[in-house]
This record gives sequence, structure tokens and C-alpha cells, in this order.
Amino acid sequence: MITVQGVVDRVGPTLLRTVLPGDRGVTDVVIAELGRRTHVADGDLVLGVTVNTAGKAAELVEYCGAHGAAAVLLKPPLAASAGVLTAARETGTAVVEVHNATAWAQLVWLLRTVLDAAEDDEHAVEPGNQGLGDLFRLADAAAAVVDAPVTIEDANSRVLAYSARQDRTDPARVSTIMGRRVPDDVLARFRSRGVFRDLSRGRTTIFVPAQRDGTLPRLIVPIRMGGELLGSMWAVVPGPVSDERAAAFADTAPVVALHLLRRRALADAERRRSAELVRTLLQGKGSVRLAAAELDLDDEPHRVVAIDVDTTDALDAEGLRLALWERITAGVGRQPAVTELHGVLYAIVPDQAGWPALSEALRTETGALVGAGSPAELTELADSRAQAEEALSLVRARLVNGPVASHDEAWPVVALHRVASAAVPTAAADLGPLSVLRTHDEQTGSSYVDTLYEWLRHPGDPKTAARALRIHANTLRYRMTRLIELTGLNLDDPDIRMAVTVQLATTRWA
Repeated sequence: MITVQGVVDRVGPTLLRTVLPGDRGVTDVVIAELGRRTHVADGDLVLGVTVNTAGKAAELVEYCGAHGAAAVLLKPPLAASAGVLTAARETGTAVVEVHNATAWAQLVWLLRTVLDAAEDDEHAVEPGNQGLGDLFRLADAAAAVVDAPVTIEDANSRVLAYSARQDRTDPARVSTIMGRRVPDDVLARFRSRGVFRDLSRGRTTIFVPAQRDGTLPRLIVPIRMGGELLGSMWAVVPGPVSDERAAAFADTAPVVALHLLRRRALADAERRRSAELVRTLLQGKGSVRLAAAELDLDDEPHRVVAIDVDTTDALDAEGLRLALWERITAGVGRQPAVTELHGVLYAIVPDQAGWPALSEALRTETGALVGAGSPAELTELADSRAQAEEALSLVRARLVNGPVASHDEAWPVVALHRVASAAVPTAAADLGPLSVLRTHDEQTGSSYVDTLYEWLRHPGDPKTAARALRIHANTLRYRMTRLIELTGLNLDDPDIRMAVTVQLATTRWA
């Protein structure tokens, strides 16, 4: 079991500093909330996210210590306050200071990554494969070889692990570790120097000199296996590195590659298993409650979200689907609840905790068309799936504005579409004089059908109707006079107005 100091060493001095050490092992991460008693168990790391006074901080430490917490994490100046240290000494609880600029959400992610890596190191290493180790240990080993702080990144510049020695770094490295990926501006600087082009070409090592903005030199090693670029290792070095040390750094890449492949195989297996459980929930057949329990979904209303990639390029579509998958699984729930069916991604997300953020994120995704079902209980997600598919069909048909539609918010469009679809087989739109207007429009290029439609949509408001048609109100009045002359429609009759409205809706919403 990893210790508090082991966690602090893994996260690094950029973010954490031990104020008062402790000898308890760490098992989980818990967020303390003001106004309610946080459930604390033996070995928990408790984050004082909402604690804002020294008195409340001391009270939290005393409470956590009485329940066996391994450590309490606080931001300055609370971590070093006298009351906190006194309570920590009396209860044997460690106190760790969190850098003021650290985002709590990022820290939770980092801590859980460290704990997962530690658990893998204890339980998941097979006999004979101990040399693979966990990525954090490999980063430490690589750092010792090159005598510089190291990060291990995947092919998309996301940080998978980093060495404990991150004190000799620069702002670019700090922001990379805190955000768990290389920032866009930093990526742009390295891309302009041809770094990623060299990575793709198979260079053994790449040295990037110091830059004018203060970015320190980098020694970069690609991580490859069978010709595939799996990622890269980046060392922050003081200057040019000797050929012998650079070669030794490069020699660590094959070991990291084996570990990345192993992690990917495990992740793929878990993803397939999770996808099958999600399909069970979407179909509403079989052991629905068991599937929900295995996915660790909370017993609260969830939505089914259907996501399509609007592109004719199969390779682009696959890349976008993978990017969307990563975004969804990184931000929703404790476990990914995502599957793919017929080229469409389906995600099960909590209505309150997951859908608003995901909806906002997906609106910014180029090429993503999204339909969401209404909130439903876990045993009724098949209904939410049907609604998500219906909403997605409306987005595809451009019957709603924007790339994202939820079934419960788009109900007027849903109602009109359903009525129109039901009326199409009856040929109701061909009854009466409306066909005369269509023929006239086709032959002369006039817009009488559109004019009548907007006039009916905005009863008694010719200015708004004219604005929708982008014409003057007088032009609207003239057109209405002419179309009545052509068809003989008595628009003073409410039944005729309603009948024509249904006919026009049938042609536009079906």
C-alpha cells in the first residue's frame, strides 16, 4: 500500500508539500464538504475543498483523524496554521499543503491516477513481467538515466506519468503536469520547430534548444512498437546531452512501449466489457440492474445521449469518434458508460451531474450531431435511447437549430414531426387548393407557399411574418391578396386555417 509521502513524491513538489508527515497507508481520495459530515474511512486522503478558515480546517483534521484518515490536504495558509498542526499531532494524521494555483478537480484526477498506478504495481504485475512496472516508476527510472525530470506522454500529448523530480522545470512543464496534457500554446511552439514531424519520422532522440520565452531545452525520445508511434518521453535538460546519456535515455523507450501496449490491451478489454453492459441497459433486456451496478451508476435519473459524426470521410469519422469517446469517458461518471452501435456513440450520463457539462462540450465539437433522451430511471433507459435517436434524427434533418437537441426541450419539433410523419401516408397535403400554390411557385419562381406558411405562423403580426421571409410588410400583404385570388382560400374560416396549417406542417416537418 502506498504511503502519504509516496503519493506526495509521485505528484511532485510542483503541487504538493508535506507539512506534517504520517505513516498511514493511502486507499482512496475523499472530498470534504462544508455543512455536512464527510464519510471518512481508514486510509483516505481528505481534500478540504470548501474549507476556508483555520478553525474549520482544524475541526476537519480532528474529525478525519478520529476516523482513520491518512492525511488532510489544505491550501495555504490553512495547512500550516497552529490549530491544524495541533489536531494533526494529536490524531496522528498527516497534513499536506496544496499549491494555491492547483485546481482541486485536476488534483483529484492526479491523486486517483497515482493510487491506480500503485494498485497496479501491487496486484497487476504478472510473474516474470516485473520489469514493466508502473509508468510512474518507469518515469523515475528514465529521469535517473538522463539526470533530468521526465514526462511520459501518449501520441495525443496527454501526460500518462511523470518522474518525482519536477523541481528543475519551467512554466510549460508545470502547466503540462497540472493540466495533464501539453497546453495548446506550448504544442504550437514545439510544432513550429518541427518536433512532431521528427517524432513521426522515427528519429531516435530529438534535442530542442532553449527558447526565447524561457522554455528550457528538451530531450525527446519517441516510444514506438512495430512501427507505431505510441507516445514520447520528454526530459527537461539544462543543455545539450552527451551521446552516451542520450542513447541510454532512448534505451528505456522499448520498456515503456511494452507497458503502454499492456495498458492499452487492458483498457481495450475493459472498454469492451463496459460497452456490453451499456448495450444491456440501452436494450432494456437481461440483467439491467446488475449491468447498472457493474458500471457503478448511481441510482438517479440518467439520459441516453446519441452522438453522430457528420463527415463523409471514414478515417476522419473514426478519429472524431475516438476523440469524442475520450472526452465523454474523461468527464462523465466514475466509469465510462459508452458504446458504439452502427457508427453512433451512445453515452449514459447522469442528468444533473453529467448532461449539462457534456452538452456544452459537445456544442463545440466540429462535426458532432447530438440527440439526448429525457431523464429516465436506470431500468427505463431503453425509452431514453429511443428518444435520443428521435432527437438525433431531427438534428440530422436540420429541423432544430444547432448540433445538439434534447428530446424534452425540443418537444414542439418532436410533436410537429410526429404529426407530419403520420399525415404523409394519407396524402392530406394534396387535398384542397394548396397544390395550386405549389404549381404556381414551381412555374413562376414565386414564394406563395412560404408566404402563407409564415402568415399562419404569425397570426395578426404581418411585420414578424415579413421579417421571417426577409421582405417588406407591404410585399407580404400583396402576396396574400394574390394567393387568395389564385386559390379562393377563405382564411377567415378557422377550420380552413387549421387544415392548411396541418398541410403545410406535413410538407415541412415530415
